[in-house]
Amino acid sequence: MFELYPAIDIHEGRCVRLTQGDYATAQIYDESPANAAKRWQSAGATQLHVVDLDGAKAGHPVNTAAIAAICAAVTIPVQLGGGIRSHDDVATVRCLGVRRTIIGTKAVADPTFVRDLVAQHGDAIIVGVDARDGFVQTAGWLAGSQVTATDLVAQMADLGVTRIIYTDISRDGTMTEPNYDATAALITPNGPRIIASGGVSKTAQLLVLARRGVHGAVVGRALYTGDITIPAALQALASEAL
Repeated sequence: MFELYPAIDIHEGRCVRLTQGDYATAQIYDESPANAAKRWQSAGATQLHVVDLDGAKAGHPVNTAAIAAICAAVTIPVQLGGGIRSHDDVATVRCLGVRRTIIGTKAVADPTFVRDLVAQHGDAIIVGVDARDGFVQTAGWLAGSQVTATDLVAQMADLGVTRIIYTDISRDGTMTEPNYDATAALITPNGPRIIASGGVSKTAQLLVLARRGVHGAVVGRALYTGDITIPAALQALASEAL
């Protein structure tokens, strides 16, 4: 079943949305990320995708109080990314109630770190592959690399990673459409499940992703604007699966 992940991005303790990862574009949607979490759970969400934007820049978790409040406010699983770059960071956020942790920058810099985490935590470890023009970006999308998204996914698959969140930075927050081709190109037989992120603006786009073999999608701005509603999206996806 295709998985829908409502996104809650935290900046200075508040729920915001960025455009193409630019912190200067931050638009506040809720003063309380925990309230947003409760709203999405009440609407039918079965899991949440949370990003500590300040943590991504700082290199360690920053918005721990807001993250703990989210985990306390809901009963559905929470996955978290943003600044998780050490075993202590993983332990810290798991103690807050986070079910799955997303490793991004550190996966590029130190693949053995991911290998060790997978050995310890199994499929509770997700790798975030954030790319611009096919090349992986790190440090809250503020730094580039010479690593391609395709190569990083293949490397992570070899390390036992079972879930990849692929973000096309140029689409993120733009309310256009996902990069279908680049996302689908990462799908391999017996490889990690690929979750799309960036650009989703209509329920019909979720169906296109599902038909192309993508495992799920992170949806942010379109939920906050009402262009996508969780009940309608889940109903459409369930009908598609029949």
